[in-house]
Amino acid sequence: MALNLSERLGRSRRSKQSSAVVARKTTPSQVLVQIEEVGVGSYWATDADGQLIYLSSRAIQSLGEGAKALIGSDITTIFGEVDLDDRDQVATRPLGFSLVSKSKIDDHIVKITLPTSPEGDKCTTRWWRISGRPYHDHEGSFGGYRGNCTDITGEFQQQQDINRQSQYDELTGLANRRRLNGRLKTLLSSFQASGRSAALMMLDLDRFKAVNDTMGHPAGDELLKQVADRLRSLVKDRGEVGRLGGDEFQIILPDMDDRGELGELAGRIIQMISQPYSINGRRAIIGTSVGIAIAPFDGLESDDLNGAVDLALYAAKEGGRGTFRFYTAQLKEEASKGALLQEDLHDALEQGELVLNYQPLVDPNTNIVKCFEALMRWTTAEGVAISPSVFIPVAEQSDLIIKLGNWALGQACRDAAKWPDDIRIAVNVSAKQFMNADFCRCVAKALKNSGLAPERLELEITESVFVGEVGSVDTTFKALKDMGVRLALDDFGTGYSSLGYLKRAPFDKIKIDQSFVRGCTLSGDTNPAIISAIVALAGALNMQTVAEGVEAMDELELVKQRGADLVQGYIFSKALSQKEVVTKFEQGELTFEPSGPARYRSDRQTVFRKIGLIHEDHYYDVMLRNISKSGARIEGLDNVPSGTQAVLDLGSGQLAVCTVENTGKGSQGVSFEVPLVSDGADGLVTTRRISPYTLAEAGMPLSALGPGAYTMPKQIAGKVGLPKFVQLPIGSEAA
Repeated sequence: MALNLSERLGRSRRSKQSSAVVARKTTPSQVLVQIEEVGVGSYWATDADGQLIYLSSRAIQSLGEGAKALIGSDITTIFGEVDLDDRDQVATRPLGFSLVSKSKIDDHIVKITLPTSPEGDKCTTRWWRISGRPYHDHEGSFGGYRGNCTDITGEFQQQQDINRQSQYDELTGLANRRRLNGRLKTLLSSFQASGRSAALMMLDLDRFKAVNDTMGHPAGDELLKQVADRLRSLVKDRGEVGRLGGDEFQIILPDMDDRGELGELAGRIIQMISQPYSINGRRAIIGTSVGIAIAPFDGLESDDLNGAVDLALYAAKEGGRGTFRFYTAQLKEEASKGALLQEDLHDALEQGELVLNYQPLVDPNTNIVKCFEALMRWTTAEGVAISPSVFIPVAEQSDLIIKLGNWALGQACRDAAKWPDDIRIAVNVSAKQFMNADFCRCVAKALKNSGLAPERLELEITESVFVGEVGSVDTTFKALKDMGVRLALDDFGTGYSSLGYLKRAPFDKIKIDQSFVRGCTLSGDTNPAIISAIVALAGALNMQTVAEGVEAMDELELVKQRGADLVQGYIFSKALSQKEVVTKFEQGELTFEPSGPARYRSDRQTVFRKIGLIHEDHYYDVMLRNISKSGARIEGLDNVPSGTQAVLDLGSGQLAVCTVENTGKGSQGVSFEVPLVSDGADGLVTTRRISPYTLAEAGMPLSALGPGAYTMPKQIAGKVGLPKFVQLPIGSEAA
């Protein structure tokens, strides 16, 4: 039955009155519960001390029953910051900062980790987006935070996966170029503000292309993954390893500037990467070279540092591969000189400027020579002697090393044919020359043209020849042994060392690298044990051993006691010309008497460059004449008593604390408080440098400092005061 108008209005009034009664009976807390029930939000609250005092039921449901145990815990231990790897997708200021400053919190993403087992060895992680406001009571006192939260775990993890795909290399799982560049820029920017340092390493793989070509791209991919695993295991949590692309890798090492430590790590990387790989039942061997640059010394910006480390890597590869190199300001100049030197070297070979000299290998028990090693020497038409350490690496960058090697092989055989029949000739063979398809034919031709008996020829091969296709290496070895020539493994114990080479290759001799001989008589040195182990290993395999680089009488005595069959080094003779060798034989002399210092002392490099000496409040100019790891000789000062402590300014922020050990007219010998370390090539450097930030604080703007090229201003190095020593003219002033 239809209702009339007055009845309908009456019912409407009664309905509104009923709703009002219900509204009056509903409390704010009930409203919050009802909001949660329909899935609108979840809530949390803390007290004034930052302890969690409330989690709504929906919040507890999000975390699981273990969430109830969180009540009473400090909020900063519950709401964890997002991992550094995920920061790119998260807003900013740390939560702790907002809580301490009692600021508002808006859409801050936090990570909550709860144990899911009684032992605590299993956990679950959820991500929340939280907001909150500081609460003040009616008296204005701070009473904690009141906030809401939303569980965004699914959304966050999905975004995390997307971000990781854009930040990490799909094949190896390492950081990719984009992530590395971003991390380096961020790191350098923040480290500039705090005056901290960071090191950058770059490496690429030697002979990786050969693996790809001979074993296929899937094998190449598997090799890259194994390389990545080895790098991770070496670097651990000291830094971040990334793959730039192809076979190039980069390592960022925060708060590392000790060049001794960095050189050690680079050496271990080279050794580890160079060990054999097993890929689908087949064996592959590669190698690597490493460049190292350090901020802020070699660059303040990421582009500067990347450019510096790239040059360092190039220098390491030029140095013969399987080495590391620190960036120096001279590398840019050396790179441009290398191209010119290559042209000159090609002309030198054509014009007969290259000659071979011969260093004897002597039986230490009888002093009778058994063999000579051919060593290449280059003197230009202008009479300038170019060191092999300079021109050989340049030749190895092109096929010129093959031409040089073949020339040396032929010349050495012709010269040796004029010696007594029981004296052998040893010729160095580069990896490129050895792997060349015509190598065995060249050896046969050299023997035939010279008339030299095959058993009198020894080919000295470094371990780098194994960095390639194993089958072709074995084929070459077999062909050489079929000819009757002897094989020697040179520089054993360095580079790509592996006992597997000795098991596979038919070597007749092992040469113990001079790095194990130098300083082997010093107290606490472990090299004598290594020498003994190599000699014992060679004996078990029916191979001879040669101790290289012996220069002092105590070293000679030690290698004799340890059983080395032959000794090579200045203790017996420097390299001789063919004329000197022939004259000696014509006179019936087959012995070389040892002659040298009684005891080993650190290698001294002859140099001639201007440096600084700081003593008390004065800065002096001196000339550096020679330098070793443990000390140096300087000229340019007089009236300097023995025992004087000073600091040598070697340039590029390198300060070496030293003590004057002996003094003469205008010349002093000093010893270093902290030994210098190798720069990866033939140079020596301090383990640490004075930071450009320190110079900036003293008045030199950072913008004035080029990568690695800055020098210490005298007014910063030491205040100008009354000198205690007499400054003598040096260099052009002396002239």
